[in-house]
Amino acid sequence: MAAEREVLVVEDEAVIRGTLKRLLERHSFRVSEAASVSESLDRFDVDKFDVIISDLKLPGAPGTDLIKATSAPVLIMTSYSSIRSAIDSMKLGAVDYIAKPFDHGELIASLEKIIEEHGRQTPEDENVHAHVHEPFHEPLAGMIGRCPEMRELFRRVRKVAGAGSPVLINGESGTGKELVARAIHDLSGREDPIVAVNCAAIPENLIEAELFGHEKGAFAGATEARTGLVETADGGTLFLDEIGELPLTAQGRLVRVLQDGEIRKIGAVESRKIDMRLVAASQRDLKQFVAERKFREDLYYRINVMRLQIPPLRERGDDILELARAILRGTCNRLKTPAMRFSKGAERAITSYRWPGNVRELENAIERAVVLADGGTIGEDFLAMEKSARNESGAGWFRGADSAEAGQELSLEDYFQHFVLEHQDSMTETELARRLGISRKCLWERRQRYGIPRKKKQTA
Repeated sequence: MAAEREVLVVEDEAVIRGTLKRLLERHSFRVSEAASVSESLDRFDVDKFDVIISDLKLPGAPGTDLIKATSAPVLIMTSYSSIRSAIDSMKLGAVDYIAKPFDHGELIASLEKIIEEHGRQTPEDENVHAHVHEPFHEPLAGMIGRCPEMRELFRRVRKVAGAGSPVLINGESGTGKELVARAIHDLSGREDPIVAVNCAAIPENLIEAELFGHEKGAFAGATEARTGLVETADGGTLFLDEIGELPLTAQGRLVRVLQDGEIRKIGAVESRKIDMRLVAASQRDLKQFVAERKFREDLYYRINVMRLQIPPLRERGDDILELARAILRGTCNRLKTPAMRFSKGAERAITSYRWPGNVRELENAIERAVVLADGGTIGEDFLAMEKSARNESGAGWFRGADSAEAGQELSLEDYFQHFVLEHQDSMTETELARRLGISRKCLWERRQRYGIPRKKKQTA
């Protein structure tokens, strides 16, 4: 008995999608449906289909973006008025195109031909050549991971990298969102560099000028023209970390850049065409921000074309210890200290702790341990973030190392809030971050998480 042929229909018009589904099922095809490119990649392993039928014009990203995202053959649907676009789709790698409204017999004949020419191997062939066709998704540059969630992340990064569409990376603070963004850029084939911008680190009154540039005399203090970071990314990739912190006015300018492919400096009369791929990241729920009117809905849908989710460190199982050992080796090399290893107690502590600060917190804990430890073995005491903070401040705010995980997490929050509130009037942000053993960015992120806004300087 012949294997059932599987088809994915990607079409945003529900009526057309339903018509196609009924037609194909009458001809013994097994049909899956999606309304956009991002939904296709979110819901399905697109490589497993015998053929993908996709409309050319879809919300978010064109159907041609699927061509680079899958090894399955892609048949493009288009209207008669867009035949030129259909031919362009063939140049991009589509196996064929069909014009709407399509002839049912012509469509079925085209599908039969595509499957015959590009069909998957039989189960017997797959067993013989399993070592050739079973994908093994190597970790991305600078990242370690063998758990299912990370393997899936590596697989999806490789799929979306060549598509050219905007990508939104979600993940908690310290999970490695910038590493993922750089991997997307490195695999995209773009020759110009990636420009990384932390939207939370630029003062609100300067962010538009920093991003979009300005002409001489555009505003007070603009003594010379300046090229913005968006324009600097022309030909490459623009990575906007914590995009949710962009002011609404800057969001509006970014929408125009993504919509028109043009940028106009502040104070300029003419616009300039740019070819820039946007990768954005956020630890926040941007959809909730849209509901609260803190984030533009049109920008949300423009950046949420391809979405990647990075799992928190506490959910990565055996990856935690493997990652800790790799960080320890790298830290010893960087600090030029003799090689060290973790004691059994330290390894148990590493795997049982929840790491609310994720990989960044793990890196900081290991660096402190390397600096403080005597000899070649790092014991559990040297890794205790709560112990080092208690010793430094002189306050006994943390429970012991044998506390329950929930108790540890609560006491860390208590300590952070107490320390920041007690010292923020007498210390700069840099000094606070150094005393807490974290970066300025991490300090800002924890302020946001715990609801402790930075005090504004009083003016006379």
